[in-house]
Amino acid sequence: MLTIVHVLGMSSEDEMIACFLSGELSSRRFGRTLRSHLTGGGQPEQLLTHPDFSDAGANHARRALLAATRGYGENRDLFENFPAQVTWIRALLSADETAGVRYLDYSYWVELSGGSRRPTDAAARIKAGLRAFDVPNELFVDAARALIRGERFPPVILVGEGQDNLVCLEGHLRLTAYALAGFPTDVECLIGTAPTMGRWAQ
Repeated sequence: MLTIVHVLGMSSEDEMIACFLSGELSSRRFGRTLRSHLTGGGQPEQLLTHPDFSDAGANHARRALLAATRGYGENRDLFENFPAQVTWIRALLSADETAGVRYLDYSYWVELSGGSRRPTDAAARIKAGLRAFDVPNELFVDAARALIRGERFPPVILVGEGQDNLVCLEGHLRLTAYALAGFPTDVECLIGTAPTMGRWAQ
């Protein structure tokens, strides 16, 4: 049974959405799309980088943005079969606990990890010079070096039916970097649980 090292406190759907969008804003793959939507809606990047959860209008705008870009709350795309009611907490995970987290069941992450969907297996393969679908591994290596230099990463978002079987929702690159760097620190996470999360977190 996975035991949380240290629960930092309760979180919320609004915080998860802001954390998710902030993570994707810095992504080479998803950042451009997010910025395009922000510009089209006349919204500043500060909506994502400096969220004010007491501002109901801003919370609504972020939720609408995640719906438009990833299908959140609309039962489609990344969030197909994702439960409507999820309990969110902030927590720190140890190296052993984080090593037990699985990647999303997506072809790239399955390939990178050699089929296990475990970040430690992906790290071993990266160190061996193996690539998934011939995609370079430099981003993982650079992020791992940043961790070793002492940089702090935003929380990784994990979900499951309980805390003993977690799947990464957002933060796969960061999760891989932690494993590649040998887990130099505990990993700050947002953890979402729901009895029906198994329909999504397979």
